[in-house]
Amino acid sequence: MLGENVGVLQQLFSPSVQHTLDLIGIFVFAISGALLAVRKNFDVFGIAMLAEVTALGGGVFRDLVIGAVPPAAFTDLGYFLTPLLAALLVVFLHPQVERIQTGVNVFDAAGLGLFCVTGTTKAYDYGLNLTASAALGLATAVGGGVLRDVLANEVPSLLRWDRDLYAVPAIVGATMVVLCIHYDVLTPLASGVAAVTAFVLRLLAMRFHWRAPRAWNRRSTVREEQSPAPSRHG
Repeated sequence: MLGENVGVLQQLFSPSVQHTLDLIGIFVFAISGALLAVRKNFDVFGIAMLAEVTALGGGVFRDLVIGAVPPAAFTDLGYFLTPLLAALLVVFLHPQVERIQTGVNVFDAAGLGLFCVTGTTKAYDYGLNLTASAALGLATAVGGGVLRDVLANEVPSLLRWDRDLYAVPAIVGATMVVLCIHYDVLTPLASGVAAVTAFVLRLLAMRFHWRAPRAWNRRSTVREEQSPAPSRHG
């Protein structure tokens, strides 16, 4: 059941606008999952699976945590079919999609900004406190990407120091939302500013290769992780 905070998300976006924005974000996230599957030489089923997981994983996790069951991904056919459409596009046109990777990354950044805002407000609607709501906003935005990388047998990108900032922009966006809620100034304009801020931070991180710092003075006490030496018997 909805908590005492019900209505915040509905006040910000009409159902049709929210649904359209969700489908756009789902589509671009699914594209990134399908492209990774192609690079990993997955078959058609693997491409579709990675597209679905990337697009819907974060939202499903959030809905399970807050008790919004069954999750929206299983009650709205559009949410389920949109990643399949993206996967189909990549199966037949992946060389062309690869060539517009920069554009895909821009839309992915937009999805990140959107989902960190809607994920945070939906969690708050279901009665979570501000800190927990921001955490689930982050999980909504990046959870699908984590699952994608795990299934593809890679270290999740947001845990790697050699990847441009991804989680930090989502954290900033989610934090802006909960601050607006706390001071009772959350409006469509304020939520839009939070989403755009996360979006712009992600774009700047990609443009200037901003990365999170590693452990302080780590080289004096910890060796770099080395790839295993090739076997003499292999």
